[in-house]
Amino acid sequence: MEDELFDQIVTALNKLVSWVAAGAMVFGGVVPYIPQYRDIRRTQNAEGFSTYVCLVLLVANILRILFRFGRYFETLLLWQSIIMIATMLIMLNLCTNVRMTTELNTKRRSFIATDSKDEEVRIPKRLFLDFDWNHFWSWSRFVDYVQCVLAFTLVAAYITYLLLDSALFVETLGFLAVFAEAMLGTPQLYCNYQNKSTEGMRYRFSTEHPSFVTLILTENSIYFGL
Repeated sequence: MEDELFDQIVTALNKLVSWVAAGAMVFGGVVPYIPQYRDIRRTQNAEGFSTYVCLVLLVANILRILFRFGRYFETLLLWQSIIMIATMLIMLNLCTNVRMTTELNTKRRSFIATDSKDEEVRIPKRLFLDFDWNHFWSWSRFVDYVQCVLAFTLVAAYITYLLLDSALFVETLGFLAVFAEAMLGTPQLYCNYQNKSTEGMRYRFSTEHPSFVTLILTENSIYFGL
């Protein structure tokens, strides 16, 4: 009787540990951005945070999701990518709103340029993808970022659909996802270099985020079977 009770307790503890570990895996990557989000919202200043960090993570996680169609990996990692994409969109929405609130005289820029009756938005009518590369990822509306992400996703998904039977393409897709995420620190370093300051960047962002070595080893074990 005691042995059965002990086995039940051990089984329950194992399930609890599994659930905690699964939750940490899914939501752990989001945690460092929570204090960053709160700081930007409190100070109404997003200059210390590079939105290109969001771009890198969006590209990496979209490619990871597409990679799953060619080589299956755990569903937890799929949810991790989905939640990270949602988190980066939330960060972009906040940064865009803060920037447009504090920079009232800034010329409005758009991903899909169209005629507008708003005198403040002086953008001539153009083709769908005829936008200014000099202002890429520096648009004035959150919807422009969403349109860009959707366009990238659709193009990447179509190419993946066409080349899904190619093992070389699938492995390249996995490598690009890993490589993009491994370059996560580059946009923030460049932003700090331009500002000549780290003001506005949470130190927890750099210390709590998973190390690149651990990240690469984890991804390689999934992507390349190491």
